[in-house]
Amino acid sequence: MDRILSNKKYIFLFVFPAFLLFVTTIMIPIAYSGYLSTLDWNGYSEKVFIGFENYKNLFADFPEGFTIGVKNSLLLALLSIFIQVPIALILAIVISKGLKGEKFFRTVYFIPVIISTTVIGQLWLKVYQPKYGVLNYLLSAIGLDNLKQSWLASTETALACVFFVCVWQYIGYHMLLLYSAIKSIPKTILEAARVDGASNLQIARHITIPLIKPMIKVCVTFALIGSLKTFDLIYVLTKGGPVHSTEVPTTIMYRVLLSENNYGLGSAMAIFIVIECLLFTVFIQRGFKAEAHTY
Repeated sequence: MDRILSNKKYIFLFVFPAFLLFVTTIMIPIAYSGYLSTLDWNGYSEKVFIGFENYKNLFADFPEGFTIGVKNSLLLALLSIFIQVPIALILAIVISKGLKGEKFFRTVYFIPVIISTTVIGQLWLKVYQPKYGVLNYLLSAIGLDNLKQSWLASTETALACVFFVCVWQYIGYHMLLLYSAIKSIPKTILEAARVDGASNLQIARHITIPLIKPMIKVCVTFALIGSLKTFDLIYVLTKGGPVHSTEVPTTIMYRVLLSENNYGLGSAMAIFIVIECLLFTVFIQRGFKAEAHTY
């Protein structure tokens, strides 16, 4: 095997098909979107080159609600990093300690990940429904009728309701990644710490978390990118409304591309999202110091 892996011809033979697939399915579509973003084109009329005019329109808040969408996506990214990942980490640490019913809890927390996002959205529509929804029913049951309202129809509550579901859905995903990383830590290290009198909290703080930092970094990256390009759940719940209060760049891009047939402006939004994801990923890679450990 070492002889094969040291041969450049074999390396090229193994790598080239994946590279070709990456270029044709990722790089070429991005490059084509970059080209379209410099055009004034509705999909069937003559293409007119307008340079960076579409990008200028984005930062001038055209279409309406784009700046709100960018702020909302950044807020969701912060919530995912500072609420979603820490909750997943706590759950992973607790469950990995041989808790009774460990397999059951691990499966239950992961269920929202394997359910279709459209189905998740439909389920939460029933929860937030103002007349027969579970949330208003529970508020009535405990005597808080004054708090009942149309959760997804109010500009004051819609964003929080939507983001709660977005954060909740992928806690199990990050928990499973972190759980697998914790399980890969040799038991002898943890047993030695217990013999030295370390408490569970001290073991988690000084041994478990430092050793799984590479996986925490992966989770933070996934949470960030997933938040910046989130679309389906928000579209099912509110379609960006009411009054653009739950808009994110992808919901606006969908409307501009497929409803208004403005392919130039829509492509500019797509390129903006790609650049945004790449930049923040680079910041995380450089700012999050995590050393890989071997046992």
